[in-house]
Amino acid sequence: MRWISRIVVAVLLNALGLWVAAAYIPGFVLATGDVRGIATIAFILTVFNFVLKPILKLVLGPVIVLTLGFGLILVNAIVLYVLDTVVKDLRIETIPALIYGTLLFTAINFVFHQATARKN
Repeated sequence: MRWISRIVVAVLLNALGLWVAAAYIPGFVLATGDVRGIATIAFILTVFNFVLKPILKLVLGPVIVLTLGFGLILVNAIVLYVLDTVVKDLRIETIPALIYGTLLFTAINFVFHQATARKN
């Protein structure tokens, strides 16, 4: 049951991040404005974060270690780029929009993992 609540929280945070990015980052465009469309894109992003991101972390592990963790920003940028490629209702038009979106979702993922981490 814990993993279901974790997925729901991740989808909600990703939906909030998509809305904030579309509202405040020039070049980050959501073609859909309804809640269902944003929730669908947020769910796809959550799936990418749970499936694609660990694979990228494994492949780019040496880069992450050599850059003292800043390579995780590259991993998030790749995930956003793949999301932009797969989802037709999302367009990231410029490199600065990708960078700002990556920094936003890096912060969101950091907060999510800090909030859902097990405390022993």
